[in-house]
Amino acid sequence: MKTRTLSAAAAGLAAVALVLTGCSASGGSSTDSSGNVDGSGKTLNVLTGVDTLYPTQQKQWQKDQAAAFKKSTGATLKFDTYASANEELTKIQTSVVSGQGPDVYSIGTTFTPTAYSTKAFVKLSDKEWKEVGGRDRFVPASLGISGPSKSDEIGVPFASRPFVMAYNKDLLKAAGISKPATSWDEFAEQAKKLTSNGTYGIATGYADGFDVWKFVWAMANQAGNPIVDGKKATIDTATMKAAYKAYYGWVTSDGVVDPSAVGWNNAQALAAFAAGKAAYFPMTTATSKNTLDKSSVKGKYAYALMPTVPPGETSRPSDGKDAASILSGDNLVVANYSKNQDLAFAYIKQVTAQKEQEDFYTTFGQLPTNAAAAAALEKDDASLQPIVAAANKSVSTPFSGAWGDVQLALTDVTVQSIPSLKSGSISSSEIDKRLATAQKAAESALSRAK
Repeated sequence: MKTRTLSAAAAGLAAVALVLTGCSASGGSSTDSSGNVDGSGKTLNVLTGVDTLYPTQQKQWQKDQAAAFKKSTGATLKFDTYASANEELTKIQTSVVSGQGPDVYSIGTTFTPTAYSTKAFVKLSDKEWKEVGGRDRFVPASLGISGPSKSDEIGVPFASRPFVMAYNKDLLKAAGISKPATSWDEFAEQAKKLTSNGTYGIATGYADGFDVWKFVWAMANQAGNPIVDGKKATIDTATMKAAYKAYYGWVTSDGVVDPSAVGWNNAQALAAFAAGKAAYFPMTTATSKNTLDKSSVKGKYAYALMPTVPPGETSRPSDGKDAASILSGDNLVVANYSKNQDLAFAYIKQVTAQKEQEDFYTTFGQLPTNAAAAAALEKDDASLQPIVAAANKSVSTPFSGAWGDVQLALTDVTVQSIPSLKSGSISSSEIDKRLATAQKAAESALSRAK
């Protein structure tokens, strides 16, 4: 099947988006003396991703939001969904070209630079920030990828998904391990001690379409390699090779991952950990909590920061970043062509309010971006403190329209390596070859993004 990359799609959108940029409208809605927007007779359309973990709850949440929005504004709220990045981009492309479609888009943080490069979304001035409750309403770290700079932003933070690792306290104690690993080498060594009798040290999914690149991204950044440095790609490097070798080594030379995991996605890795079949489950978020609290490991697991010392090192190099997680979550952006921009920002204000954010976490396990809600949650649930710490130690991916292609290139290194991983070994020359291919793809994307 032919697929379109994020940056290629963005390049195609950019030309038409430039035409539409001057057509921005604040909308025809009126505002009463109390600041409420009157949208009687109007319809606001919101595009968001499908929640495959909680589809029933998502439909109910949308119904509840529509009722609340109708009550406060008089407007009808309608939701449309996408199930993949490709589908999301297709809908954006259609809307930008036609100048009509969703008023509000909920997009992943790593896609925000690509969306920004289209010039098809409202840049947030003091006026728009005031309409959503003020910039200081949000956790400062969650604003790190709203735009290329504080004065040049399009994304309002909606949900935060910092990555951590879950660990089985009983299994670590039985192996004589007093605390979770803080370096990737220590992580692999502990995993070896934890692997025996059908139980593995690590549960992870090498076939997952979203998470595999995040491992090597973290390891590289911790070693001082940002992968994209301005207009230069740094994929075909020793630090990236070390990262891929360490990541692949878990299932090949180390033997600390179930060989079946070569074909797993993240949900299957979570299921293995929840069944007590693995001691560590790295690259997870608070969304796993609902599942784990209903599983056989309830009361037996805890969260911890993932290691922040790169492979081959006992301490982080001076130029390395304390990258516990990518800056991950969802941003809300408003289309330039929307004739309901006042209503759009009223909707964003509604769903980023403290109570709404607290309820969203309770239902879906996604951390609040509302500062008051995040502080209350950290205070009430001590088990989430490592996740909040990961949010504070999150590092944003490069704010470049090319990042989508770079991300796909990193993922493709593993996709192309799956046959070798299934056989139980992968050579250095194979990794070298695939890194060189990824480097060329990244350089091409960066060139187009100029």
